[in-house]
Order: sequence, then structure tokens, then C-alpha cells
Amino acid sequence: MEVLAAIAGLEALRYKCKVTLYTDSQYLTNTITKGWAKGWRARGWKKKDNSAALNVDLWIRMLDLCEKHDLEIVWVKGHAGNPENERCDELAVAAAQEKELLVDAEYEK
Repeated sequence: MEVLAAIAGLEALRYKCKVTLYTDSQYLTNTITKGWAKGWRARGWKKKDNSAALNVDLWIRMLDLCEKHDLEIVWVKGHAGNPENERCDELAVAAAQEKELLVDAEYEK
């Protein structure tokens, strides 16, 4: 969900922007900042051990957005008292408890 949230925020931008994205997701942070997703794409969405990369649909979108925007990703420790991160967590929990959630068609495949 953290990857999809980042994508949704970046896709809302109508023109190239300089963005600092704060996230408590090491998966998102490392996959972009350490170049893992670019490597997976270069290898036909395979990891170094030749296993299939996960969430390819999301990483395709995220890499396109990274190329469109001037993006810096900053990792923050979750549940560590960061007010903005705590608020995001509250909003995510509240949204997940809604009765009529949209179906993630790619995940359901």
C-alpha cells in the first residue's frame, strides 16, 4: 500500500515537480534509492537470483514517475513519534476500516 500511496500522490501532480517523499517503507525506499527496480526492469522484471520481481505493475508506474519528477525519497522510522507519519498511519487505518473498499484488480490476479 505504501508504494501505491506514493504513486497516487505523484500521479496527482500535473507537471514536473521537485518532490521530497517521506515514507516509513524500507521496501519503497530501498527499491528506488538502491536501484533495485531499475535492475529488475533491465533484467525483464527478474531479481538477481532470477526469481520474479513482485508488484511489477506498481514498479513500472513508480519508475515512470521517478523519471518524470525530481524525486528525493527520505525514510522515516514508523511509529516513532513523527507527527506527520503518525497522522498518515491514522488515516490509512481509518481508510482500511471503510465498508466499501475498492478492489485492487492487479493484486487479485
